[in-house]
Amino acid sequence: MKVYVVFYSMYGHIHKLAEAVAEGARKVEGAEVSLFQVAELVPDAALERTGAKAARDAFAEIPVIRPEQLAEADAIIFGTPTRFGNMCAQMRNLLDQTGGLWAKGALIGKVGSVFTSTGTQHGGQETTITSFHTTLLHHGFVIVGVPYSCQGLVNMDEITGGSPYGASTLAGSDGKRQPTENELSIARFQGEHVAQVASKLAAK
Repeated sequence: MKVYVVFYSMYGHIHKLAEAVAEGARKVEGAEVSLFQVAELVPDAALERTGAKAARDAFAEIPVIRPEQLAEADAIIFGTPTRFGNMCAQMRNLLDQTGGLWAKGALIGKVGSVFTSTGTQHGGQETTITSFHTTLLHHGFVIVGVPYSCQGLVNMDEITGGSPYGASTLAGSDGKRQPTENELSIARFQGEHVAQVASKLAAK
């Protein structure tokens, strides 16, 4: 059973969540977990100027996924930062290249899930994920979120990301806040839960 974690990360926040998601998925027996990033669209000069290039260099060895590779997976867990309550352009670019897969029904029945990051508490934590679901539904994915058996969702002792739609982190308006242990625990839960659901479906 192949589980792909496919993400875009500009400053490393989504990458950290992606690693936690993959860690959780690997707990499930039989899960072959692979991480991929999506192609960058921002010019190197702009990345350098904003400090994003140095952050992205930390995970530069993670391969860039090709659209046709999505058909190989049994479950795909997508990670994207929010851009005004929606997925980022880099992730949209990947999905906009999947028309051929859609025409063949190549992704129907696969398990899909989404996690995200935002700059503020109410900057798209939920809308980014639920709007992403629209594309997954067009492809026929079986969408899986994070049920309330995940105790991190009911943590009221701190400001935290995470919702029944998927794991998330709050990066702060300056990007300096890093994913907390509670947010990472939700990400690990999501990865394990998605892999468990995919395993059950594969056994049918």
